[in-house]
Amino acid sequence: MLRSFRSEMLKIATTRAWWVLALILFVWTGFNAAVIAALGGVLVDEANGMFGPEAVPPLVYSTATSIGYVFPLLFGALASTSEARHQTLTPTFLATPRRGLVLGGKIGAGVVWGAVFGVVGLVAAAGLGALVLQLVGVDPGFGSSDTWALIGRALLAMALWAVIGVGLGVLMPNQVAVIVTVLAFTQFLEPLLRLGTAFWEWTAAIGRFLPGAATDALVGSSIYALVSGGAANALEWWQGGLVLAGYAALFLAIGGLTTWRRDVT
Repeated sequence: MLRSFRSEMLKIATTRAWWVLALILFVWTGFNAAVIAALGGVLVDEANGMFGPEAVPPLVYSTATSIGYVFPLLFGALASTSEARHQTLTPTFLATPRRGLVLGGKIGAGVVWGAVFGVVGLVAAAGLGALVLQLVGVDPGFGSSDTWALIGRALLAMALWAVIGVGLGVLMPNQVAVIVTVLAFTQFLEPLLRLGTAFWEWTAAIGRFLPGAATDALVGSSIYALVSGGAANALEWWQGGLVLAGYAALFLAIGGLTTWRRDVT
C-alpha cells in the first residue's frame, strides 16, 4: 500500500495539473473572498447589525470550500481518469497486480492533495479576505477558536472532495465525460436544486443532504447557505462530514466493483 501511495504521489507531482488548478483556485477564491469581505463590511456599517461583525469572517473564509470545492473534486477525478486516457493502467496493474492496493494508493494521495488544495484555498480566502476585512474595519477573528475550528473543518472538507473525485473518476473513466459531469453538477444543477428545495420544508430536509449543502454544514458557514436560506436547516458539522464520506464511499464502492475490475489493454 505504501509503495502504491508513493507511486501515486509521484505521478501527480510530476504533472502540471495540480499547480495549474491550485493557481486558479487561489486567484478565484481570493477574489471572491475579497468581494464578500468588502460587501460584509458595508452591510455591517450600513444595516446596523444585519450581519453582526462576528458573522462576516466565517462567510469570507468559507469561500475556500463553498466556491473552491470543485477544484479538489476535479483534481481527484483527473488523477483517476488520466491513467485510462494515457493508457498507463496496464503497467500500473502489472507493477501492482492487486488492484485494491492501487485504488488505496489513489485514495491516500487524494486525501493528501485535497488537503494541499485546502491550504491553498484557505491561504487565499483567509489571507486576502482578512486584509480586506481590516481595511473595512471588521475584526478578522483570528483570535477566536471558532475561526480555527472552521479552518480545520474546511481542510477536512477539501480532502473529502478529492476522494469523492477519485471515486467519480474510477466510476467514470472517460475523462471528458467526468469533467463535463463535475462542472454541470457543481456549477448549475446543484445550485438550482439547493435553491429549489429551499421553498418547502419537506424538500429542504432532502436538500440538506446534497453534497454542497453537506459541505457547508461541515465547515459551518457559506454564502450559498445564507442566500438559499438553508443555514437554519443545516446538518450538524459531523453529520455533514459523514454525508461527504458516504458519497466518497458510494462512488468508490460502485466504481471498484464495476469499471475497476474490467480488463485493460
